[in-house]
Order: sequence, then structure tokens, then C-alpha cells
Amino acid sequence: MVLVGRDVELEELARALDRAGAGHGGVLVVTGPRGAGKTALADAAVDLAHGRGFRVLRGGGPLVWAQVARDLGVPDEVVAPLLGEPGPLELDDVARRLVSPDRTVVVVDDVDRAGPAAVALLAVLAGRVGAGRTVVVATATTSLDTGRELRIGGLAEDELAAVLPSSNALWVASRGLPGVAHRLAALDGTGDPIVTMALNALSANEFLDIDVALVRLLELAVPRAPDDPTRARVLARLARELVGDASARDRRHDLVTEALRLAGDDPSASADVLDARLSACWDPLPAQDRLDTGARIVALARSTADATLELKGLFWQFVALTELGRLGAAESVLGTFERLAAATGSGGDVVMALSRHAMIAALRGRFDEVEAVTDEVVRLGMRFGVPDTRRLVATVRFGMVGWERADRVAVEAELGPVLAMARRFPGHFFEATAARMLTLVGRDAEAAAELGRVLPSVLAGSGPRWVAAMADLGHVAVVTGDTAAARRLYAALEPFAGRLVVWSGASTVWGSVSHRLGRLAEVLGRREEALVHLKAAAVLEEEIGALPALAHSQAALADLTGDEELRSRARATAERLGMVLLLERLARPADEWRLGRDGEDWLLEAGSEVVRLRDSRGLHYLRALVSAPGQEISALDLAAGGAGLVAAGAEPVLDDTALKAYRARLAVLDPDDPEREALLDELRRAAGLGGRRRAAPSEAERARVNVTRTLRAALARIAESAPRAGAHLQESVRTGLVCRYAPAPGGPARWRV
Repeated sequence: MVLVGRDVELEELARALDRAGAGHGGVLVVTGPRGAGKTALADAAVDLAHGRGFRVLRGGGPLVWAQVARDLGVPDEVVAPLLGEPGPLELDDVARRLVSPDRTVVVVDDVDRAGPAAVALLAVLAGRVGAGRTVVVATATTSLDTGRELRIGGLAEDELAAVLPSSNALWVASRGLPGVAHRLAALDGTGDPIVTMALNALSANEFLDIDVALVRLLELAVPRAPDDPTRARVLARLARELVGDASARDRRHDLVTEALRLAGDDPSASADVLDARLSACWDPLPAQDRLDTGARIVALARSTADATLELKGLFWQFVALTELGRLGAAESVLGTFERLAAATGSGGDVVMALSRHAMIAALRGRFDEVEAVTDEVVRLGMRFGVPDTRRLVATVRFGMVGWERADRVAVEAELGPVLAMARRFPGHFFEATAARMLTLVGRDAEAAAELGRVLPSVLAGSGPRWVAAMADLGHVAVVTGDTAAARRLYAALEPFAGRLVVWSGASTVWGSVSHRLGRLAEVLGRREEALVHLKAAAVLEEEIGALPALAHSQAALADLTGDEELRSRARATAERLGMVLLLERLARPADEWRLGRDGEDWLLEAGSEVVRLRDSRGLHYLRALVSAPGQEISALDLAAGGAGLVAAGAEPVLDDTALKAYRARLAVLDPDDPEREALLDELRRAAGLGGRRRAAPSEAERARVNVTRTLRAALARIAESAPRAGAHLQESVRTGLVCRYAPAPGGPARWRV
């Protein structure tokens, strides 16, 4: 047998056989996607073994090792445990007997599909064959971390052309995988071959990526497709493949609109197009429409027995139900999705279902369970070659668990990858997530700058990441006290009250939108609205068992109302779940406000209001006053930055000598002389009540005017960003020749400065 493009692998097989002939056996695992030619390479290994005089045994299926062992004459009592769940000693007993003193090649097809015990026995064999003359050649979809791995993929375009009559279109459609290329070439040739390949081509798309080669193939197929449901499918697929291109939004809408017209009453085509419409034209508001459309796709798919389309419809239902906060119903649909995926052998969908189970576990605070489930996601994702496996796991482990349990160092370590995602996928709002992360590590000034840059584009955008991006920016607006941004974000998020904050495909969920609305309302000074939203958030989060999110809502309500029972409940949940950042926040006394320097700026923390302020004299004066409640401090002392200054006495505007000179001059001037009127004006300016001489302003008076003006400006700035704290301070600070902080109701029991 002549294999094209596999010279390196064939040489490795030959060397393994030669070493085994000299008494040094080994295990080789041929891995690659379906259609890559793993079976053909195993066939070549058989031919090479026969040519060197090796005995060859081959098997596949769930009982592959029992079959091989019996062919080698292993006693039935030794083989029997392989029919159940063999332990380590039983596996080792079988492996010892499989290593032959004679030159032997054992070929095992699809060992990873034979179950965990089959993979475990292969690992045991790898430790035993080194001192024998046995070579084991196994094929698997993914790496098994056992023996010597030979990873194969698609052929180059010229190599594929040497295997079968080919074209660039066939090479693109098959990804160069010879098995896939043979299948595509054998499809019904009654239609246009380019259209056929475009509809059946493999996609190399990862999350938000664009498979440029496939897009070009689909664009080539569009004008060649007949004006009927076939063309509808081509247009629908093209729209779906363009999802990663944020600039193609209008084009995707046009493609789907035309596809819906062409699909007509064809159930299969309609289901395909409806799925493409939901994916390509995502509008965050009509979740109910997504739910209804998902149900329609399921019904159409079942009428044509199309399990692939049914899975898509079920997934859309799951996402929409999660968005709407109907988590119990969402879990039920997810169970149906998972069972169908397993029954049809759809490994990628099984991985997707498991990752959503991990998301739900994280949402409910079962953080330890998340670790175990995501380990299984990684294992199966690698086995089935799911390209987004690592990212799926990272979104749950870090995006939901890590942010609750990690310290600031761990959060900052993830900033680089998130910013890299923002550069790689422009228009998909990863900058919003980065801005939120900046606040978690205390880099509020950078977060505020990012908020100003990103907000206009997010407000003008849409898509499956939109609501979550708005929620992230809402968090930044609250932390930085940006009331202008908070007002715009509140208006944009208000239609989503009562929903959950869901990232695309429900891979990550961050509590209730109502929680974010409540915090934004606080910043805007709308206390009653804030209470309504936060209470609604707590009710939903308690109903669905979202304990981490509930703890955050309880803490926010406790800050707003002073309810110590709520604060205690939030603290108990945070301690039980190890929510590091929330515990730090709750550790601050509820009745203590803080005002102090933070680098070049000032930080005011007044309950739920946390504001960063630029340095100013007024903040220095305010700190002096709130650090001594009820005490009078002279304006002179405040202005000088300390006590002990004595105000200079007031001096008259004109002294005695000047006054006598003015009067003497008036006595000799003619009544009509212009100079006389000027002198009289000067005397009037210098005279006070009853003709007494007016005093020039004293140092104390100048200090009173300046300190009052400066303090009032600082309090006005605080009121803009922290309405509750600003109102309390404006009511409590008294100014004049002496100034005083006389705490009015609604303030803290104490200040830390």
C-alpha cells in the first residue's frame, strides 16, 4: 500500500518493528480527526509487519482486548475481568500475558472509543512491552499520553490531488482529510459540485473566528446554487460563518432574510435557516422569540428525523430559558439535549452539555463540583477534538469561580489574555470585561478611561455578548462613580430587568441584571429604585439557588438599608464559598466611612458608594473636619494646614495722616473743580456706618471666603459621584470664620481618615 503524505509516520512504524525484532517492543498511538487516514496507516503497519515476518493480531470495539487476549490463547479466567470493570492487578495480569516472546504486532482500532478500561490497559502495556518483541499500534481521535504518538492531519492540496481527482474546492471543503474528501467526492453529483461541497464542508471555525477559506467557497457557491431551498441553505450557512465579523452585521441580516424567502415550506431548509438567523442576527432583547424559534426548529427537525437540527433547536431553547431566569426549565431542556447528543454519538455536543452543567454548578456556588466537571470537559473535549475546549473551561473556572475566589494577583494575571482577546476579536466587547477586571485590582483610573472609550461602541452594538458587556461597564460606572455613564447604562439595561446576565451561548452567567440596575440607581441617587431592583434580584437569585449572586445582592441591600441581618447572611455565604473579594468588602464596618489618599488621588468609601476623586485643597479641609466631628476649626487654621496662627488685626483703609491731607485739599478746591468730586468718592469708599473709617479685610476674613468656596466646590464634586454621601456632607459641614463637621442623620457612626 502506498500512502501519500505519510512518509514520516511510515518510517516511525518501520523503526518500531525493527526495534521489536531486536527485543525492544513499544506502543505507538496514531491520533487525528476522523477522516485523517488513521485506519489506512494502521493497515500500512499490518503490511509492514507481515513483510518482516511478524504475527499480526487486530481488533476493535468495546471488547477489543478480550478478543486479542483470546486470540493469543490467554485463559478465559484471566480474560473474564475485562468484560466488567477490571482493577489494576487484573489489568496487569492481562497485559503480562499479551507481551509475547515471539515477534508480534497488535493493532487496536479506535481504542479511545472502547472505554476507560481499554485506554488503561494500553497504558499498562506501554510499561511492559519494552523488554519484549511486541509492538502495539492503536488509533485514537485524541492524545492518550501513552507510548509514542503519531499525530496526523489533513494533506496538502497537491498531496490530496495525488490520492483522488481533486480541486481547490474539494481540498478546502475536506480540510485535506482524505477520508472526508472521498466522502464528499462520492456525494450525489446531480447538483453543482461546488454547491454540494460548500454545504457539506468541514468548518475550522473556533469561537468568533472566521474560516476565510470556507467563506470564499460559500461565496463561490451562492451564484451557482438554484433559486430554491438549496440556495437558502448556502446563504444561511454563509451568514452563520460570518458571525465572527462584527462589521458584517447588515450583510448577515440580508443573507438570512433572502434565505427565509427561498426556504419556503421545506421543513429541513426552514430549520437550517431559522438556526442561522438566531446565530447570525442575535438581538439581545427578544429572548422569548429565541425560545419560540428553538421550539419550532425542534418540531421541524423531528418531522424529518434530523437529529443534528434537533440538537440545535434544543440548545437555543436552553440559552433563551437561561436568559429569562427560568433555570429549572433550562436544566430540563439541557438533559434532553445531552441524552440526544449521547445517543447520536455527537461528541462535541456532549462536551457542550457538560460545560453548561459546570456553568450551572458555578452559578449555584458548587465550586468544588465545577473542578471535577470541567476536568471531564477537558478529557472529552480533547478526545472528540472540540476546538473551543480550553476556552469553555476557562470561562467557567475563571469567569465564574476565579473572580469570586481569587485574590487581586490572580485576577491581574488574567488581564493579558482578556486584552489579547479584545485585540483578536474587535467588536465583541472584551474590553468591557477587561475594564471590570481593572476595578478588581484597584486600577480604577484605567478602568474609567476604558469605560469612556468602550461605552459608545457597546451602546451602538448588539450580539450575544451585549448584555453581559453592558453589565460589566455598569460595574465600572458604579466603582468609579461616573454618573453620566451610569445614566446611559441604566437606560440601556432597564428593558432586561428580571433576566440573568448571560454571555454568548450561556457559557457563563453572572447573576441578575436587576442587581446591576440597583447599583446603577444608587450611583444616580435613586434610592427607592435601587431598593426595588436589588430586592427583585435577591428574589430571583434565591429562587434559582444562585448563592454567590444572592450574597452580592444581600450585601448591596445591607449597605443601602443598614440591615445587619442581611449583611450577616451575605458574610456567611461568602465564608462558606470562599468568596475572597466579597469578604474583603464585608470586612469594612457598615457604619464606617473612609476618606483618604490613594496614590495621587483620594478615595471616598461611603457604604455602597465608592468614589475616586482628584486631589484638591477642599478634600484636605474636609478630612480635617470629619476627623474631628463637632469641633470648631478656624478657617485660618484650615487654610494654613494647621493650628496656632493668629489673625492680623484689621487696619483702616485711610490712616489719620491721609485723612487730614484729603480734608485740607478739599478746603482749598473750588466747588466746581473735578478733583473735588474724586476726593469725595475716595472718602466715601473709606467710610463705614455713621461716617466711621472702614477697615481693610483681615487675614481671617480672606481665609473664610477662600475656605468656604473651596469646601463647597469639593462637596459639589462628591455629590455628583456619590449622591448619598454628598447630601450628608452638604448638610453637615458648617463654614465661616470657624468651620465644623456637625454630623446630620444618614451619615456614618465614624470616619476613618
